[in-house]
Amino acid sequence: MSIWKRKPLALLLAEASDSEKGLKRTLTAWSLIALGIGAIIGAGLFVRTAMAASQNAGPSVTIAFVLAAVGCALAGLCYAELSSSIPISGSAYTYTYATMGEFLAWIIGWDLILEYAVGAATVGIAWSEYLNNLLVNVLHMSPIPYELSHSPFQTSPDGVSGIINLPALFIVGIISLLLIKGIQESAFVNGIIVIVKVAIVVLIIIIGWHFINPDNHTPYIPESSVYTDPHGISHNFGGFWGIVGAAGTVFFAFIGFDAVSTAAQETKNPKRNMPIGILGSLAICTLLYILFAHVLTGVATVDDFRGEGGEASVAFAIQKYMIGYKWLADFVTVAILAGFSSVILVMLLGQSRVFYAMGKDGLLPKAFSDLHSKYQTPYKANLIILVIVGLFAAFVPGDIVGDMTSIGTLFAFVLVCISVIVLRKKEPDMKREFKTPLVPLVPILGVLACGLMMVGLGWTNWLRLFAWMALGVILYFAYGKKNSKLNNPEK
Repeated sequence: MSIWKRKPLALLLAEASDSEKGLKRTLTAWSLIALGIGAIIGAGLFVRTAMAASQNAGPSVTIAFVLAAVGCALAGLCYAELSSSIPISGSAYTYTYATMGEFLAWIIGWDLILEYAVGAATVGIAWSEYLNNLLVNVLHMSPIPYELSHSPFQTSPDGVSGIINLPALFIVGIISLLLIKGIQESAFVNGIIVIVKVAIVVLIIIIGWHFINPDNHTPYIPESSVYTDPHGISHNFGGFWGIVGAAGTVFFAFIGFDAVSTAAQETKNPKRNMPIGILGSLAICTLLYILFAHVLTGVATVDDFRGEGGEASVAFAIQKYMIGYKWLADFVTVAILAGFSSVILVMLLGQSRVFYAMGKDGLLPKAFSDLHSKYQTPYKANLIILVIVGLFAAFVPGDIVGDMTSIGTLFAFVLVCISVIVLRKKEPDMKREFKTPLVPLVPILGVLACGLMMVGLGWTNWLRLFAWMALGVILYFAYGKKNSKLNNPEK
């Protein structure tokens, strides 16, 4: 019984082709691009941009977006090869199982929980912030009380302590129930939201360009210094390390294109459509991100984002500086709420499919892979995720869980890049509809770029990552290793 035993590629491909007994293939290339954009354009753009500008980079957050995009593109090329060659649920978990063995597959599966579940919680918290903005500035109603819309670890400027974030818990619950109903219905809802979100981002870029104050972009790269946030955590601000730190922060904005790969087993013609979905959504969003960040940091100041503009930052910037466009701020608030919902949808979709794959392999209890008799979705996994994500969203502050998500995802990307190199050596004759160019150079550059962003996230996030991984190792030896179908075929 070896913890390094690899899942045979022939077995994975047989599972992929046996769609009658598993998930339904309903997604097209457009559905995948829409899923990717649905996940990518969300809290990362509308919340983390201002956060990275205030804590790390100032106006040079645009350069951080370029660095993050390069790392994602390199990893995306590796994802495209693996997802088109091994079109089955599980994403990086499945690829690692086929290339580096069961123990590392468990590690990456456990790490993906950090990416998708905690990522969905982060966006749920941002959804809560914009809901209050909607109630106050658009509907002119009283906001949800601070103590019922913030974590117990947060305190208002007036000294009121949070108790529970009920709006965040509510939206996670609604999206989880939609996913149980079915992925085709979920993808349809997501497609409508994506059209609205992209339209809004383009509107902000076009209109906001005329309100850019050149003084806000001077100097474009601030001098190196240290900024201490309200939680007492110090950040490198300005200079090279400020940009690297910002890249790690805004990297959260790109999380989602890899979630497309988790839907490989539900995709029509995955060998053609998976690369289109992954790389297409990444290319579209990168261009929009750079333009959006340039406009936002030109319209409002770093001090705005460190103060009252920290929450619902985009709506704040429009209301304060873009005179005559209050209607745009109102429209943005409504649409961002819808947009965040689609991000949560894709994150929870990704998480449930990873759980589904791990449950089928015996590394998690069988309940995680049970499909609903009518909807053919892993409904028990979705309900369990609802509890996990709901607890994070209700009781943990957004900036903490956001950085945890970023470092977890970057670690997953590193392993995916390594998987391409290993699989090229171990399975040179495997049919590859899409090939990552310049192997091993592109995967190695992907490892280096993602590793650099991990360094930029600081020691507190490394500590959280190691603590999470230590818990995962304990669970693997306590349950996964003993119940693995690969290592215990008699079970």
